[in-house]
Amino acid sequence: MPSKEPPRRRVPGPARPRSAAGGKGRPRPAARRPSSRAPRARTPRNRPARPLRLGSPRPRLRLVSLALTLVMLTFVVRLLQVQAVDANAYAAKAKENRYLSYTISAERGEITDRSGIALATSVDAYDITADPSMFTPEISKAPDAPRQAAALLAPILGADASELTEKLSRKGRYTVLARRQTPQVWNQIKDLKSVFAEKAEKDKAAGGAGANVLAGVFQESTTKRVYPNGELAAGILGYVNTDGKGAGGLESQLDTELAGEDGKIKYAQSGGRRVPTAGTKEVPAVAGSDVELTIDRDIQWAAQQAITAQVKKSKADRGYVIVQNTRTGEVLAMANAPGFDPNDLSQADAASLGNAALQDVYEPGSTSKVMSMAAVLEEGAATPGTHVTVPNRLHRGDRLFKDDIDHPTWYLTLNGVLAKSSNIGTILATGELGKTQAEANKVLYSYLRKFGIGSPTGLDYPGETPGILAKPEDWSTSQQYTIPFGQGLSLNAMQAASIYSTIANGGVRVAPTLVRGTKGPDGRFKAAAAPERARVVSEKTAKSLAAMLESVVGDEEGTGTKAKIPGYRVAGKTGTANRVDPVRGGYHGYTASFAGFAPADNPQITVYCAIQNPTKGSYFGGQICGPIYKQVMEFALKTLQTPPSGSKPARLPVSFKPGE
Repeated sequence: MPSKEPPRRRVPGPARPRSAAGGKGRPRPAARRPSSRAPRARTPRNRPARPLRLGSPRPRLRLVSLALTLVMLTFVVRLLQVQAVDANAYAAKAKENRYLSYTISAERGEITDRSGIALATSVDAYDITADPSMFTPEISKAPDAPRQAAALLAPILGADASELTEKLSRKGRYTVLARRQTPQVWNQIKDLKSVFAEKAEKDKAAGGAGANVLAGVFQESTTKRVYPNGELAAGILGYVNTDGKGAGGLESQLDTELAGEDGKIKYAQSGGRRVPTAGTKEVPAVAGSDVELTIDRDIQWAAQQAITAQVKKSKADRGYVIVQNTRTGEVLAMANAPGFDPNDLSQADAASLGNAALQDVYEPGSTSKVMSMAAVLEEGAATPGTHVTVPNRLHRGDRLFKDDIDHPTWYLTLNGVLAKSSNIGTILATGELGKTQAEANKVLYSYLRKFGIGSPTGLDYPGETPGILAKPEDWSTSQQYTIPFGQGLSLNAMQAASIYSTIANGGVRVAPTLVRGTKGPDGRFKAAAAPERARVVSEKTAKSLAAMLESVVGDEEGTGTKAKIPGYRVAGKTGTANRVDPVRGGYHGYTASFAGFAPADNPQITVYCAIQNPTKGSYFGGQICGPIYKQVMEFALKTLQTPPSGSKPARLPVSFKPGE
């Protein structure tokens, strides 16, 4: 059965034209009808669409990997530099910036009188410091923090604002703004810091910068030197400078013992605050030793009151009083006028700083005659009763010598020469010390040296003068006659007092002392070394001199009657010397003085007084220094509970009748 093919689908298309014959056959294509539209040209958009193909990601990955590798390599190199190559340098810098260290000041030892009463002590104080790095605009959040902080601190610290600004603008992490300020000063600064800190917090909370110009101000605990008695004994004590170092007097001389040893502390900080968990390295400070003086505060006060009043009354340049224990050499008082207050050196007169009793050098005048008489008695050239005829004038060398007053010829004993303080009688007596004047000069010189003239006293006090005493071969024509009565040689007040203490001590010179001992931080007392002792004249000579000095005070013809003390036998000597003016370079004015000891029958205390250039009232030593001697000696005798004299003085003759 023939298969049936599916009918073909006729596709519509253009009609095929029939043949001209009309027969059957394949129709011929009909001619195209011309189109009214022009044919369209083919463009790329008419081309068939090609499939989308993605690029390879590997090149990009390689580029990113290379970049990351370079970055990591940079970090590795930097880490190697920081942790290996420059590790020590960076560690040191980090440590420097993180850790702060400062000195812990050792507490300075006290200076007390012989009874333990404080004359110089130390109290709590603060050094005001700052971290300049915290005043930069980045940290302080203020463009001119140093200037603002300085303006706030200057009135409190009493400092110049420009100087504080300069300190706060420095490079570094530490600067000292002011040293040894009182707790009250730090409390003011602390309150001000709190106000600014609170204000900064509020400003920051409100979206502001939170500037705080005082955040970098701190304090360090230290001590401040104070003198509870003000001017009392200031000349002895001296003072300390702004760094807390001794700069005058015993504060300077004994600075090593008083200062102790400073400690150190080191701690970590962050943002100006101490990090408590970071650990602290501390070397504790060792306190200085306390120093106990030989000074008696009460006697020192009496001496200072007396000399200050007399200097003011006499309108003098200055004056000094020394009180000494004749047996031990201990100085019980050393007063100067005018003085100064070591608590406030800004108000002190530069000329008053120091200790004039040890640092002034001057010609002693007649108080020096006791050394001449000691030489005459010790050498056997005369006795207290030896007759000396004293004319009104005496021609020696190139000069005509006289006494303080014009007088007829005096017929005096050697005792009378001392009692009436005759210059001419002293020249005549010392002329007997040798066959020639040159020999006499050498003998007198040897005794002056034994008494300590021209040598340090032994106190080792800063600035102390040893005095001036030329060798006898260098004495001028006039000096060989003026030195016996106290002109032409120079000494200090302590040397003058020591002369009389030597006589009072039976002819044995004991070097003066100001320090009894020291007490260390452990509380143990260490006594000072025993003073040097040296015999100057025999005990017999010393007793004869003591009796002669009693005549100066006790005899009506003596020059020292104003120094009498009821109930006590008093030995003393007046002095009135021409004064060398250091400014004018010649003699101008006078030095008035009085020296002596009591009780004369059992000497305990020596008192010496001198006043330089009195310009109002009397300038004679017996008139203006005699009363001071009496006032101070009487107070000292009562303070030390010295019993009155138990015997009457020997009345040595002062004069003789011609022909006897």
